[in-house]
Amino acid sequence: MKTFGIAGWSGSGKTTLIEQLIPLFTARGLHVSLIKHTHHGFDIDRPGKDSHRFREAGASQVMLAGAARWALMHELRDEAQPSLVELLAQLSPCDLVLVEGFKSAELPKLEVHRPSVGKPFFHTEFPNVVAIASDEKLEVDLPVLDLNDVPALADYILRFTELA
Repeated sequence: MKTFGIAGWSGSGKTTLIEQLIPLFTARGLHVSLIKHTHHGFDIDRPGKDSHRFREAGASQVMLAGAARWALMHELRDEAQPSLVELLAQLSPCDLVLVEGFKSAELPKLEVHRPSVGKPFFHTEFPNVVAIASDEKLEVDLPVLDLNDVPALADYILRFTELA
């Protein structure tokens, strides 16, 4: 599996970009998966549902399975947060895994940067940034790609990962 990261500050447009990239990749016959990092607590379950009751009772893992999808919830409890490598090992084989967030992870990534967000670049701290996608012209030492030209961004990622 090839991995490629999309990272940027909150509000920079990472999720929107990924949402636009995935159909372009799948239209080329690629199987794409995604891992999204979140700094916020989250829960895909709801109190009162059977699966939530099982987790509250102490189950380490609860799998929901139906005709259209299945989902596995793993409670970390006292375990350390898994690394990106450990999370990637949980995925089924695919052609490309897009990784949202994980700025410091050792994988090639695109920094999504909008000057209007008012945040600094982070590629100076994380050497795995291979290019920057922006909605403005930038003076930096990396390739700068037009954030609004999603097909060109898709082509860049596929060339970089050698999937094109």
